[in-house]
Amino acid sequence: MCGIVGVVSSAPVNQLIYDALLLLQHRGQDAAGIVTQRGRKFFMHKDKGMVRDVFRTRNMRALPGNVGLGQVRYPTAGNAYSEEEAQPFYVNAPFGIVLVHNGNLTNAQALRAELFSTDHRHINTESDSEVLLNVFAHELEKTTRGLPLKPEEVFEAVRNVHRRIRGSYAVIALIAGHGVLAFRDPFGIRPLSIGRGKDGTVMVASESVTLEGTGHALERHVAPGEAVFIDLQGQVHSQQCADAPTLQPCIFEYVYLARPDSVLDGISVYQARLNLGEALAKRVISTVPPNEIDVVIPIPESSRPSAMQLAQLTGIPYREGFVKNRYVGRTFIMPGQGVRKRSVRQKLNAIASEFKGRNVLLVDDSIVRGTTSQEIVQMARDAGARKVYLASAAPPVRYPNVYGIDMPTGRELVAHGRTIEEVREIIGCDALIYQDVEGMKKAIGSLNPKLDGFEASCFDGVYITGDINPDDIAKINEARVGQEDPLEENSSRLALPNAQDA
Repeated sequence: MCGIVGVVSSAPVNQLIYDALLLLQHRGQDAAGIVTQRGRKFFMHKDKGMVRDVFRTRNMRALPGNVGLGQVRYPTAGNAYSEEEAQPFYVNAPFGIVLVHNGNLTNAQALRAELFSTDHRHINTESDSEVLLNVFAHELEKTTRGLPLKPEEVFEAVRNVHRRIRGSYAVIALIAGHGVLAFRDPFGIRPLSIGRGKDGTVMVASESVTLEGTGHALERHVAPGEAVFIDLQGQVHSQQCADAPTLQPCIFEYVYLARPDSVLDGISVYQARLNLGEALAKRVISTVPPNEIDVVIPIPESSRPSAMQLAQLTGIPYREGFVKNRYVGRTFIMPGQGVRKRSVRQKLNAIASEFKGRNVLLVDDSIVRGTTSQEIVQMARDAGARKVYLASAAPPVRYPNVYGIDMPTGRELVAHGRTIEEVREIIGCDALIYQDVEGMKKAIGSLNPKLDGFEASCFDGVYITGDINPDDIAKINEARVGQEDPLEENSSRLALPNAQDA
């Protein structure tokens, strides 16, 4: 999961891209990068860290031009500690191309070998995004054959890219002297939206909040398999480039990943979370009588809409029982379990008066590893709660994810191979209530009947690209972000159920 943005304007874009990346910061905190173009020359700055730390005044002054790209990185393949793997990536032929990518290629290893032996292209990092860039560059070189570039040739190259690569990908590329290209995988797993400003500026970004927050009106979402080419005059060309596209976005975007003020593929993320709360309320009532619950308390931040809706429908008082320290790094992106365990109590503090002597229902957006839930339940008990019930707005996470969320091993998932009662015992709560898979899909899918379904593999074990088996997961595991800081004992990077900024 990363955040990407591309801009074509008649004015300098460095500050605009910086502002856009701040609005996408929740999608990645490991690295940030911006590239701009003036004339036919690219200007790039990228580094590890958050946007505000990577870019200083001197860096911004060194990014002239009216066209550019940006990315915030949350790595799922390669080395999280390598500055070389920060995006954008660059190749000098054909034309000169820079690219940013959100997603994860499931056949990156095979493509890497193919690029070396057949396409005669060199890959210098372990990043699947560099693989994707070189596949696109090779296909664009074949379609143009030294001739002047036209949108039709760009679309033909994208068509060939779709035929070669597998997995999830939302891509924005800048072709030197020609314009910005954006495209999504044929399933639309990762989001991508396009909008326009009053001055004619065209922006493409991962989430609609990026457009609205920078003064651009959302025009539409890029369709699965579609390619959009924006020339340097701001004219938009588009074409469907996939053979059989279907709209099946990642359901975890609505559960957790996206900001609540975004609209993804016609669905309000905030409304999706309200609907999840409504469906969860029915599950709670069937498990714990409402008169046995004194108060509903969300685990900040993204569970709040679900918790509020649940409280309203059940008639149980809603209270804020945890205060968040916003100056502690987001646990979701911390590099290892050692850091993660130390961060939970630094990040959350319980308001004892909301817990003392009460039966409390804690509501979280999801439960992935269980370690954080375990500690938060204990915090509630330490604050004086008589009983602690825990409800998850998402179903049990039982299967690895290979499409850009770093939870690829079953053994890391608390619900993998366990019953709900066994998970409850591990977490230590008095009752554990999960959303069910069909209820989740119905709650969110009802907001846009045009959807063909969801990518929900971590919940239902169905990999919609059709190319994943246990051996593939093992191979992807080898290429995951496993080159951790040597001071960390555990190489996993995922702690989704923690308190978070959404």
